[in-house]
Amino acid sequence: MEERPKMTENRRLEPVMRALKAIHFATSPESLDAADLERQRAGQDLLGKLIFPRLTTAWEPFRIGEMNAAWARPHRCWEKRKVVLYCHGGGYTSGNLGYSRTLAAKLSEVTGYEVLSFEYRLAPEHPFPAAAEDALRAWDHLMYLGYGARDVVVAGDSAGGNLALVLCHKLKEQDRRLPARLVLFSPWTDMTCSGKSFRERADIDPMITPTYVQAVRGAYAGDRDLSDPLLSPIFGDLAHFPPTLIQVGTNEILYSDSVRLRDRLVKAGVPCRLEVWKDMWHVFQMFPMKFADQAMESVGRFLLEEL
Repeated sequence: MEERPKMTENRRLEPVMRALKAIHFATSPESLDAADLERQRAGQDLLGKLIFPRLTTAWEPFRIGEMNAAWARPHRCWEKRKVVLYCHGGGYTSGNLGYSRTLAAKLSEVTGYEVLSFEYRLAPEHPFPAAAEDALRAWDHLMYLGYGARDVVVAGDSAGGNLALVLCHKLKEQDRRLPARLVLFSPWTDMTCSGKSFRERADIDPMITPTYVQAVRGAYAGDRDLSDPLLSPIFGDLAHFPPTLIQVGTNEILYSDSVRLRDRLVKAGVPCRLEVWKDMWHVFQMFPMKFADQAMESVGRFLLEEL
């Protein structure tokens, strides 16, 4: 496990954290009634716009059938043979292209790859397995364009990390080739919430709460078995999964989800690198700060060196 030292950015980050909390808790985050859910989704879209980096990356929306999608394309150092399929977070109940744009642009910037983002259907209107079906639809679109599985990196943050892993399980079920690499930012891997950090780190997590996780879990999974690998991919057969980079902050209730995933991948014989970032929060890579830049540079090294 690699742990990054804390740097002296706390004072500069205080306004960012205040804005983050104001947006995230504009409503009761565990409330999923129609009005609160609409505000949560609008807040997440606003967050994406507020922190979108001014990078040399083009953003080109389009549609895959009825599903909204977009390409992030680098203006320079364009590697046309490789592509990233990015799955956004949001607890399966929120998130859209506006939210996706920040990490998609950063991934494109540090790799020179095109990045495909897509708006999978959201719960509670569209519960499991809608998101998994849409991820497979986005994968099939890349195959239709002529990419092979070996050309594709699948990345995801939070619930999008869950979805990236579920996509690999679905591809295995269909006896299809898996992507070349996985990049997971604070992945949600265990919907049973059995990790120690879910309880032990609740007081220091500035982003999400156990109540919120349980609420969005119920909206997406309903009364299904939460240990099903298509909901909690950590419990599935991880043999032959692609080499994986996981990044997580120490101040996360989902910290255990990353550590336990690393352990299970290694046990299954899968190369896995876990980076633990001291005093960082859930999906900190989105934010305009030095830690985030360093984390994204590490992603670039992982992909460019390994591929």
